[in-house]
Amino acid sequence: MAEPELVDVIVLGLGVGGEEVAGRLAEAGLTVVGVERNLVGGECPYWGCIPSKMMIRAANAIAEARRVDGLAGTAQVRPDWAPVAKRIREEATDGWDDRVAVQRFTDKGGRFVRGSGRLAGPGRVRVGDRVFQARYGIVLGTGTTPSAPPVDGLADTPYWTNREAIEVEELPESLLVLGGGAIGLELAQVFARFGVRVTVVEASGRVLAVEEPEASEVAAAALRADGVQIHTGVRAARVEHDAGGFTLRGADGEGFTAERLLVVTGRRAHLDELGLDTIGVDASRRYLPVDDRLHVTDEVWAVGDVTGEGAFTHIAMYQASIVVADVLDHVRRADGGADPSGTASVVGGAVGSASSLAVTGSSGSAGSVPRADYRALPRVTFTDPEVGAVGLTEQQARERGINVQVGFTKLSSSTRGWIHKTDDGGFIKLVADADQGVLIGATSVGPAGGEVLSGLVVAVHAAVPLAQLRHMIYAYPTFHRAIAEALGSLSS
Repeated sequence: MAEPELVDVIVLGLGVGGEEVAGRLAEAGLTVVGVERNLVGGECPYWGCIPSKMMIRAANAIAEARRVDGLAGTAQVRPDWAPVAKRIREEATDGWDDRVAVQRFTDKGGRFVRGSGRLAGPGRVRVGDRVFQARYGIVLGTGTTPSAPPVDGLADTPYWTNREAIEVEELPESLLVLGGGAIGLELAQVFARFGVRVTVVEASGRVLAVEEPEASEVAAAALRADGVQIHTGVRAARVEHDAGGFTLRGADGEGFTAERLLVVTGRRAHLDELGLDTIGVDASRRYLPVDDRLHVTDEVWAVGDVTGEGAFTHIAMYQASIVVADVLDHVRRADGGADPSGTASVVGGAVGSASSLAVTGSSGSAGSVPRADYRALPRVTFTDPEVGAVGLTEQQARERGINVQVGFTKLSSSTRGWIHKTDDGGFIKLVADADQGVLIGATSVGPAGGEVLSGLVVAVHAAVPLAQLRHMIYAYPTFHRAIAEALGSLSS
């Protein structure tokens, strides 16, 4: 093995969370090596959040134009995928090239290494023939990749994952979507609005199975209104492919055919590739277990999808802020309060401010570091209508033995919903702990479901008493004013 090169911190995997950690630590004056074998920035900017929302924005514009009839005259729409594909290629992904992202990191003082990194003992990472030794620690941000179910015949076919769906230049005539979660429904609705015949096949009894049943009903109805066929309770047994396209057969023998097959049934972390055994960590688990400061072991942190706390960019960024603070606090303590960079030139600059964050923490108490708290984890499915949710569902709360109160109101019963004149089934649902008198979960479904959710996230995160929420002034006429009506309907 080559002689190790000594650096301060090694960040293995530069997805959203890893890039944030590496960049901020480099700005703080540490010598940081960032290792990435694919594209710096990870899934979100190239095959996830950003390009998919461009697709959704375009598809929603088509749907909104069709709503002109009955509101403002008449309109004719002729969908064209070409400008969508062009925008994704040129504005979002630079043709799936990460030169800008790499420079963004190196301009902050980081050192970029392209390749597959692997742990090679405590504080040590091997990348090809090069070996790096970290003075203060390693941050793992290696993310996840699409995971296909073990369906007979599937692996031997040219099925799509979200990556191929995002990169598509010409739309197929028909599409089978295996998986009725958030990604599957978002892409299904987009393609349907551009004229593709879409069929969704889901193994569980309803789409969006992790959300409230009412949200599942609204989402399914919206997609069916766009022409999407939805089949739930179908467990895929076999996939066949020939020149005519794909055939998916369910366990009961039912068959579904289409030109293309999109598989969106989950993601997995490839822990077996990381050399975790060299630091005494079990690599057989689905995700890396971490504590509330994102520690895997001493001087090893993990951030993002690989932690299993949710495959969301906002989770990765949230965790990154904790890791940065904790690493800098660790550096400060290891050096006895000395400048982490070892150079006086940065004292009072980036290192000073970052170290101050590490010392004071989110609570402002001396010697603390922010702790991860996922009680108010927000999530949004960007279908039309949007499905926003935070905290516990009603079922989850009851399973925990909580004395539950539920509030519910239809968005169409609010003035803004009535004015909007598109009764898409939107609603506000609140889940409260009657004993504590606070919200522990909420769902906001409607034209701006994700935006309305923001106030509900604050209420859950800060445990705002129900009495205070009832006494708030809600602007009129807004979608979020329906929250007040849902509060008024709270009952056990």
